[in-house]
Amino acid sequence: MKYVIIGGVAGGATVASRLRRMDEQAEIILIERGKFISYANCGLPYYIGGTIADRGDLLVQTEAGFRTRYRIDVRTRQEVTRIFPDKKKIVVQNIRTGEKYEEEYDKLVLSPGGFPYQPSIGGISNPLIFTLRSLQDVDFLKKFITNRKPKKAVVVGGGFIGLEMAENLQKAGLEVVIVESTPQVMPPLDYSMAAIVHKHLREKGVELVLGDGVVRFEDTDDDDHVEIELKSGQKIIANLVILSIGVRPETLRAREAHLEIGKRGGILVNPYLQTSNPDIYALGDAIEVEHLITHQSVHIPLAGPANKQARIVADNLVFGNKEIYKGSMGTSIAKVFDLTVASAGANAKLLQRERIPFIASYTHGSSHASYYPGASPLSIKILFAPETGVLLGAQVVGTEGVDKRIEMLAQTIQHGGTVQDLMELEHAYAPPYSSAKDPVNMAGYVADNILKGKVRIMTWREVKYLRRATVKIDVRTREEFAQGSIPGFINIPLDELRDHLQELPRGVMIVLTCAVGLRGYVAYRILAQNGFNELRNLSGGYKTWYIATHY
Repeated sequence: MKYVIIGGVAGGATVASRLRRMDEQAEIILIERGKFISYANCGLPYYIGGTIADRGDLLVQTEAGFRTRYRIDVRTRQEVTRIFPDKKKIVVQNIRTGEKYEEEYDKLVLSPGGFPYQPSIGGISNPLIFTLRSLQDVDFLKKFITNRKPKKAVVVGGGFIGLEMAENLQKAGLEVVIVESTPQVMPPLDYSMAAIVHKHLREKGVELVLGDGVVRFEDTDDDDHVEIELKSGQKIIANLVILSIGVRPETLRAREAHLEIGKRGGILVNPYLQTSNPDIYALGDAIEVEHLITHQSVHIPLAGPANKQARIVADNLVFGNKEIYKGSMGTSIAKVFDLTVASAGANAKLLQRERIPFIASYTHGSSHASYYPGASPLSIKILFAPETGVLLGAQVVGTEGVDKRIEMLAQTIQHGGTVQDLMELEHAYAPPYSSAKDPVNMAGYVADNILKGKVRIMTWREVKYLRRATVKIDVRTREEFAQGSIPGFINIPLDELRDHLQELPRGVMIVLTCAVGLRGYVAYRILAQNGFNELRNLSGGYKTWYIATHY
């Protein structure tokens, strides 16, 4: 059997090595148009900032090593220019020499990856504008920073890569501005959680320009500066621009071969990762997959799914279509200076767009037991089905312990679990690592209270639409209240609430808040059991409201 794989890195290189482990006698050809067949794409920003000092550490496997260990015919700096599915043949061009030749195959694997999106706007080809997708890209950028010593950088796009680049450019000594056309950074997060990131970025000296897109790039009088004009009319002068506004599937050859393309622009595959041609498989950033929550076709360009898909493709090629790829929910995590930011499943925007009913709940806890030194804030937002409590999405932001919490939440989502399952999760507990009631357990407890009608919540967005007749009570201490409060709220400390029951009106809505929601819930239960019916507790308390309305 002769297998030809187009593209290396996470997808193609993993397919090739797995194929060899499963079929020692097969002829395997890996064609990669770049210089390197396998490198740590996700580590590129950290090489720019110097966290990864040795460029060689980014190389996962070399061409020579691949040939020696796996006896694979590796052809770098060669590009497939045409695919002829009816003849089971491809045309390859040697980029070094320009020579073209044909290669036949029994089975073909497409792993061409994606490419950085570049909008059709004026000045986009300015030499001070960079993208960061390949090792070659990072070499160009590193050389530019070393030789030209730029002072100010503009990162266009506030996604995961954009924020990682912002941090690492600042570490490299540059002043950094992030320009994002939407009102927030980190698209997988909902605004209230992204606002925590906004606050932290500004505290770190990064300038944020949100809700304002780039109109054009203009040359200046010298070749060390470029002018960025925004829709608002604002103009920013920079020495360096990083375009980080998304990745598009690389599908040119697939389109020419008349393979089916999906609504999101990726190659359509079945659960076996077969394209519309049964002898051609595809994976990675070039394909569309099923979203585990919405069950819609989506494009999720992440290394984790690509590696899992590669194993499935290799096994199906050797043993027949027995393994299926069930889909992805885009579980992701990023370091943003001192913060760790993570998400899994669907956010509120996606659920609203797909008209999937949900309830959202906020909880704020600590990375470990609060009495053990070094505990840091940990914020969790979960989204769940109103009737069943099935967990639909989760977002976690904090400085420590975010990774293990998002993995607990993601596993629950992946297996169709509920908020009750969060309550029952048995975690490893010791004061340096967690609390007896882990923040994930607490998120489940709060959601369970909502589902069982023990508390009715209000979101931070709804606060500004409250009727004038509504009674608004902040049950924090007088000292806390004096440091800042939501306009219109009066202060009745929780421990004094029972002494004021006769003063509170009945038959009108009473909205309660505290620092993070816990004391508000206790106050809610006191009032509910004393005959007050129209009650709401502000989910996430003053902390969520303040962050969401000020950042």
